[in-house]
Amino acid sequence: MKKTHVKWVTVAIFVSTFMTAIEGTIVSTAVPRIVSELNGISIMNWVFSIYLLTSAVCVPIFGKLADIYGRKPIFIIGTIVFMIGSALCGFAQDMTQLIIYRAIQGIGAGSIMPLSFIIIADIYSVDKRAKIMGLNGAAWGIAGIFGPLLGGFIVDYLTWHWIFFINVPIGIILIILMKMYFHEEVSKTEQTIDYIGTFLLTIGLVALLLGFQLAGDTLSWLAPSVLIAFAIALVFLGLFVWQENRTKYPILPLPMFKNSSFTFANCVAILASAFLIGVNVYMPMWVQGILGLSATIAGFTLAPMSITWILGSFIGGKMIENSTIRRVIGLGTFVIALAGLWLMVLTQTASIWLFLGASAVMGLGFGITITMTTITAQNVVAPTDMGSATSVNTLFRTLGQVMGMAVFGTIFNSVTTRHLADATTAGVTHANLTQLLNPNHAPIAAEAVAQLKHILFSGLHTVFIAMFIITLITFIFHLPITTMKFKK
Repeated sequence: MKKTHVKWVTVAIFVSTFMTAIEGTIVSTAVPRIVSELNGISIMNWVFSIYLLTSAVCVPIFGKLADIYGRKPIFIIGTIVFMIGSALCGFAQDMTQLIIYRAIQGIGAGSIMPLSFIIIADIYSVDKRAKIMGLNGAAWGIAGIFGPLLGGFIVDYLTWHWIFFINVPIGIILIILMKMYFHEEVSKTEQTIDYIGTFLLTIGLVALLLGFQLAGDTLSWLAPSVLIAFAIALVFLGLFVWQENRTKYPILPLPMFKNSSFTFANCVAILASAFLIGVNVYMPMWVQGILGLSATIAGFTLAPMSITWILGSFIGGKMIENSTIRRVIGLGTFVIALAGLWLMVLTQTASIWLFLGASAVMGLGFGITITMTTITAQNVVAPTDMGSATSVNTLFRTLGQVMGMAVFGTIFNSVTTRHLADATTAGVTHANLTQLLNPNHAPIAAEAVAQLKHILFSGLHTVFIAMFIITLITFIFHLPITTMKFKK
């Protein structure tokens, strides 16, 4: 069998990760133009949500397929689906079509995301894996910063359609690289796909994610639509567990969760991801709304995080040579908790430099924690379950982001709504609070601006308190993880 060319495969993995990551952010600056052409402003949020939802649901399914049929064919199939979805998005004639095609794009991303981590685990030893995963993980941070900038450039100088069309040639290059340079020996197996389990898991996850999405939209966790979605999720996920315990070849081997290190490493991942989405959404909001700086500057406050994320993964990779799993993840969660405390104690007069410093500390913590929880999930299961284990970790991180958005959004909106209702100053309205986030907003009376900034501060400060509590729970959850060292 031909030998895998590790460097070129690594390049392909980095490019594929960046491609799927940036697709979640590059659209943001193009949405106003898209909405103006396709109409449908009332459903524009689903352009983002449906991509996240379908990619999350497909992650465990593609992870299992990779264990059965091999990494290469599933990665290529996922890339083709992603390309088809991208091309269709570019040709969309109305908002409904765009949302449907974004769902197809998300299905492809649901293959590419977990397969990237699985292939890295296949071609790198544990000590080198941390560094590579750190570099690969930093692609998400870079995508978060440069995605909106690139989206704005394409919209201004080409058309919004090219935000999607650009993925097609990139996908073709990825397929060529993987066909030429990635070679694997797939062992014959009697395993088959558990179609009943796949169906139950899909419906359960769709309902669960939809419940969180609706809760964030309605700001009511007791709304009938939210309760119905969660009830459906509970029923179908319960049936899924029953099915997996009786089938010979489960889509997700549930015995993995009997391993406390596997379970709690994924719990740490879900909580750290919730904190991460809070940082990505609410820290730039503070910089724009309270400090009055541009969206570009607000985006660049996250830049130090991308740099120190790589550094953190290198530190974690060095530590696993001699330290225990618990100690390495413990250090990462401790640094994240310090970052959470940093945000919580910020005052309304905090300067931009304090946010840049907090961003740097966060990146260090995330680089250690996110990378090490993925490696732990892969390290404590049988090699035949590595695909499933990696997909569970990826799924949990996505669930953390969705849950974080819903919970923090509810907190922020409830606090600001209450303060706005109590305000008596003219001009202190929800519309002007929204305008405050735009540095080029229409003139607002100075007295109203001062009170609006205080209301915005109250909402953000309360969110940061909740985020700090999340980081403390994250630190506590690392304690049951094994004191064993990583397997070489």
